Amino acid sequence: MRVVILAPPGVQSLDIVGPAEVFWEAARRCGDLSRYDIQIMSTGQASIGGTGHLRFLADRTIFDKDEPIHTLLVAGDPSFQVIDTSVISWLRRRVPTVKRYGSICTGVFLLAAAGLLEGKRVTTHWECAGRFSKQYPQIELEPDAIYIRDGKLITAAGVTAGIDLALALVEEDLGREIALAVARYMVMFVKRPGGQSQFSAHLAGQMSETTFIQKAQDFILANLERDLHVDAIAKSVGMSTRNFGRVFRHELGITPLDFIIAARTDAARRLLEDTDRPLQAIAKTCGFGDLAAMRRAFAKTIGVTPNEYRARFQILRDHRSAFRTSDKALAAQLLGANKLAKPAVVG
Repeated sequence: MRVVILAPPGVQSLDIVGPAEVFWEAARRCGDLSRYDIQIMSTGQASIGGTGHLRFLADRTIFDKDEPIHTLLVAGDPSFQVIDTSVISWLRRRVPTVKRYGSICTGVFLLAAAGLLEGKRVTTHWECAGRFSKQYPQIELEPDAIYIRDGKLITAAGVTAGIDLALALVEEDLGREIALAVARYMVMFVKRPGGQSQFSAHLAGQMSETTFIQKAQDFILANLERDLHVDAIAKSVGMSTRNFGRVFRHELGITPLDFIIAARTDAARRLLEDTDRPLQAIAKTCGFGDLAAMRRAFAKTIGVTPNEYRARFQILRDHRSAFRTSDKALAAQLLGANKLAKPAVVG
């Protein structure tokens, strides 16, 4: 299968390297390095400058003779301003001929400009979401997803999300076992579900530049187990409920209730990842009240149940346990060897 990564000038280097490593490792795990034919496609120049002062030598350019493509991924440029019309023409010609196509980070802007996202659900890096929605209001954007599959289209948030995208495609091609083996080898341990949030509510809380909204967020995060009401939160920062809700939405793009649910879900995620506590206890600790409410929140924000989410992280915990056991065994071996060793001769 030929995988072509279209790399614009100034490309995010990991948008190329991350997916390429996933596909290469998957092929190696299958014992057939020809399983994936990975090519870097430039928009004109043979040498492509990427982030981190890295340079990539393109296998082909968009001006070369067309060859069959199985999977076409458009990488992102974190600082792009102008879309090359020749790239748009090339995408319009090539996308209808491929089995599947997608984008990483701001690569979604190129697909949108080419008119290839009509009626599709997409995602992009959270920092670019507002700009995308303003430029392409007719396209359904889910700004918080890691990646989204919609038919033959798959779009990813950016940077490491390109690795998640590639792992999802490997699972589709070669099965879950190979995809998990690749994730473990790359020290990812867990293949993240596409609907998982790009960033935690705590990071979202840092995005407000208005002091009293920051105080409200701090109040929410410190009192997740309480029965939080918007009017009480507004009162805690000296605002009317109506004005508080309006300013909060303006600052963050979400309602206070959405933030509360996201914060509780984020707290529950961490407990599911790191502890064996019962689900009902986690639901109560994080302020959901009961397990049914936590399940609804997970279904809405992550797309999997709490049990399914915990299962994905069981691999990581098994590895940690194995590492600890291995370390103890190694220490015992070294201790035994030291006891048997002859005293060193000095002088």
